[in-house]
Amino acid sequence: MIDVNGIRLHIAEEGEGPLVVLLHGFPESWHSWRRQFGPLAAAGFRVVAPDQRGYGRSDHPEDVDAYSILHLVGDVVGLIGALGEKRAYVVGHDWGAPVAWHTALLRPDLVLGVAGLSVPPPFRGSRPPLAAMEERFGGRFYWNHFARPGVADAEFGRDPRTALRKFLYSASGDAPGAGSGRQPLVEPGQNWIDAMRDPGTLPAWCTEDDLDALTESFSRGFTGALNWYRNLDRNWELTAPWHGAVVSRPALYVYGDRDVVPAFPGTPELIARLPDLLPDLRRPPLKLAGCGHWTQQERPDEVNAALLDFLGEPAGHGG
Repeated sequence: MIDVNGIRLHIAEEGEGPLVVLLHGFPESWHSWRRQFGPLAAAGFRVVAPDQRGYGRSDHPEDVDAYSILHLVGDVVGLIGALGEKRAYVVGHDWGAPVAWHTALLRPDLVLGVAGLSVPPPFRGSRPPLAAMEERFGGRFYWNHFARPGVADAEFGRDPRTALRKFLYSASGDAPGAGSGRQPLVEPGQNWIDAMRDPGTLPAWCTEDDLDALTESFSRGFTGALNWYRNLDRNWELTAPWHGAVVSRPALYVYGDRDVVPAFPGTPELIARLPDLLPDLRRPPLKLAGCGHWTQQERPDEVNAALLDFLGEPAGHGG
């Protein structure tokens, strides 16, 4: 447990050397990086994965406003300092990716390199995202569903283990229809979790013990984690000073060809343009065949190889 940015964060840590901070997404925990610790530590890195605010054993502030992107970046900045380091590599998956990208955008002096899995770098649009998706999909897009106070909190909280099992499977590359480009929409009045298919057996990359660990990490509920979505429009307002800015640090982007996120409106076009938009993208976006949303869990060997290649570049260590 480490005091950071006015809260306490629980971290997992292994290894010695240049610091690599691994940031999980929703609905996950530090445990989602379990297959990255060993290889990165063995390669000579100090690997740290926190439960981000609102998750696991870390603090869960009650105020919805305490989950803005500036708070989340502040946690990473504070964590680097609390660990006695001056700079770090920052790697994020799902919601952890926007935190990683924004850390590199707002504090490039602290970031040796940045890698995002599933979610590409932020390019601030012309309209608040919740409002834009509300209009485009008539309020059915899952961001809007998650942003409604108490609704998704109750759905996930009714039977957390079943909800997490169904959610993990439905967004994975193993699910029927994965990679179709179909948007994650929730019909009005529908319980999204109830509509998801419950697999008879878990995919090979997720054991019953993994699911137990994830379920236990949500013993304090889902509200803190869902509050991240409730700040999407506020984040758009807060990041106005960086409109048009680009991530200048060495960068890597990895995604699965069966992941729904890279199929979000406008995202395929953005990914295609990343080599032109990011001044120090170290390789073209890496697309993993057959991989769904849970990038580093579904394809740990490929992700580890890509990360080690990225982190191991001599220019990377020198910053």
